[in-house]
Amino acid sequence: MPRHPNEVLFEGEKPFPIIPTCEHFAGTEERITKALELQNKMGGVFDITMDCEDGAPMGAERQHAEMVVRMQNSAGNQHNMSGVRIHDYTNEHWKQDIDIVVSGAADRVAYITIPKSVRATELAEMIDYVRNATVKAGSRREIPIHALIETHGALRQVWEIAELPNVQVLDFGMMDFVSAHNGAIPAFAMRSPYQFDHKLLQRAKAEMVAAALACGGVPADNVTLELKDVEFIYNDARRAHDEFGFLRQWSIYPAQIEPITRAMAPSHHEVEEAEAILLKAFAADWGPIQHEGNLHDRATYRYYWQQLQRAHIQNVALGQEVKDRFFADAVTA
Repeated sequence: MPRHPNEVLFEGEKPFPIIPTCEHFAGTEERITKALELQNKMGGVFDITMDCEDGAPMGAERQHAEMVVRMQNSAGNQHNMSGVRIHDYTNEHWKQDIDIVVSGAADRVAYITIPKSVRATELAEMIDYVRNATVKAGSRREIPIHALIETHGALRQVWEIAELPNVQVLDFGMMDFVSAHNGAIPAFAMRSPYQFDHKLLQRAKAEMVAAALACGGVPADNVTLELKDVEFIYNDARRAHDEFGFLRQWSIYPAQIEPITRAMAPSHHEVEEAEAILLKAFAADWGPIQHEGNLHDRATYRYYWQQLQRAHIQNVALGQEVKDRFFADAVTA
């Protein structure tokens, strides 16, 4: 009997993470609640990052982290697709954030985002602290880590950072990165089209994306500052994907979520092509096939399987045979 693609296409390899293409930030209890409601309404097609860094009122960091744990464990968190951004290494509250979040929600938190790393050794120390806290909490999970690349030091050591254990995503933090250049990058470069055209930003984005992909991680682009113009937001996300290879983008406003997920999703043509090729490959027990005059084998099957998985997690319509063959048990890499 032909086997599932996960059984044959990644033998001896770590499967590439297939995660939502949009990550929505929310800091206050009210905004987190609304984000969870929207996530449930849309069917869990985007992640939520509950923010303990910029979202926490000064002097109330502990109470804010405790609120985040309540939200993680709430009935509203139906999809377990919510991560937490903690304070950075130089901030006195980062260990407290981890202690509270992991001890209270180790089996619910989808990932932990670590901002403003300057050295790979700092991030490694923080990852070790997360792992130890997870063990203390009695969980057997390895909580995925999302590392923000937003300083000169992080960009200089981005390959070492990408290779650290449990790093699932590299996020490009454009605002802090621009600020770190002390006026050498003008403020207008934080908006399109300049965020894609400025040479220093092009260099930083390309280097980060290359490191992430080479090390088996997902590259995520920064926010677009346009909050309501749907076509503008869509075009930003599309450029990030098509020109730089980003597979995920941040959202800071609810109206940004739909155009980002639409821009990052495989097109209808790509989905149809992937379905046709993979069904033929399945029938041939994953041996070489011809499709529309072109030869395909496991090298191309991996690409098309990842495209189908991305379509599936974003609720893109798939053919019934594909759903029955490949997603009957919701098995994804």
